[in-house]
Amino acid sequence: MTSMNRTAHRPAQAPLGVILAGGRATRMGGGDKGRLDLNGRSLVDHVIARLAPQVQAIALNANGTPHRFADLGLPIIADSHGTHAGPLAGILAGLDWGAEQGAETILTVAVDTPFFPLDFAQRMQQAARYRHPPLILAATREPATTGRQIRRHPVFGLWPTALRHDLRASLKQGVRKVVIWADRHDAGTVVFDTQGGDPFFNINRPQDLHLARAMIERA
Repeated sequence: MTSMNRTAHRPAQAPLGVILAGGRATRMGGGDKGRLDLNGRSLVDHVIARLAPQVQAIALNANGTPHRFADLGLPIIADSHGTHAGPLAGILAGLDWGAEQGAETILTVAVDTPFFPLDFAQRMQQAARYRHPPLILAATREPATTGRQIRRHPVFGLWPTALRHDLRASLKQGVRKVVIWADRHDAGTVVFDTQGGDPFFNINRPQDLHLARAMIERA
């Protein structure tokens, strides 16, 4: 199935989606983390299925040989600022791709986070209506014991393509932390509910994959 078939029914105002899969997955033993099996389906398939109803089209940000993802039927976009320069490089690749498609914004999600909210795009876009530039980061409320009110999840964001040149320059200057660059542009925040569990739970280690399998079985 092609990306066009997956997303042809999306409303015109929906953003473009970019799945960030450019990391090296060292804590999982290397390789493509998105290909890990999660209850009979790969992580990337879980993420695509969750993201497709929320966006017009999807691209996968991944480095290395792109043909290994040919079965997904998605555009494969590599980091343009070297390889493995962190998630900001993947966001830049997504912004460049989005600008080529004529999009004003892109929505990014991580390939190792298969439970992000089904209303993710809707809520991020709603928040963006009141901000200029329309740059929004996802967050969850922290338990009182942590001493922090909210925790931001910086790879889950809505990003204006107009800022791609600024991001390119910042990467050349050595900026690597997403929140540092985002806060330079007065990033907004949308706080998502965690009563049913952390929707941005990510799979970094083998034990996280076992936990994710249990979470799916309980759902």
